[in-house]
Amino acid sequence: MMKYIICILLGCLGKDITAQSNLDALLHRYTDNSVPYISIEELIMCKDEAVVLDSRSKKEHAVSHIATSIFVDYENFNLDTFKKIYPNQNTLIVVYCSVGVRSHATGKKLINAGYKNVKNLYGGIFEWKNKNLPIINRNAIETDSLHIYSEQWSKYSKNAINVF
Repeated sequence: MMKYIICILLGCLGKDITAQSNLDALLHRYTDNSVPYISIEELIMCKDEAVVLDSRSKKEHAVSHIATSIFVDYENFNLDTFKKIYPNQNTLIVVYCSVGVRSHATGKKLINAGYKNVKNLYGGIFEWKNKNLPIINRNAIETDSLHIYSEQWSKYSKNAINVF
């Protein structure tokens, strides 16, 4: 009986480990690790002192986003405007997107501009929602809808109503 229970537990744990290793592989493939990651738990602990940037598209942000985040638009990120609003280059800046690829690119731009405390949210908004943390829509109403960047990325979203 005990052997059966251990097998069941290891099977369950194995799925989580596999999901994380798949995400690790994806991030390793599309990023160069020059922007350090911050976990969801670490962000929650320092959320009040962090500037959280949503670097997804306007359409994705409208469907849902992390409540305290600032939309910066991955494709049209204006570094000069950002520097005027946030001149302190020691500010903790946490950038996120769907899973962490586009936010890596935005984070790199900030680091190259001299910002010293830039982090990429590991797993992005998908991981945020996977941990059942709240997201809001364009009307600031909590929602379970999450814009899935593409069909390919949908496998990383577990606890949301996927919107394409």
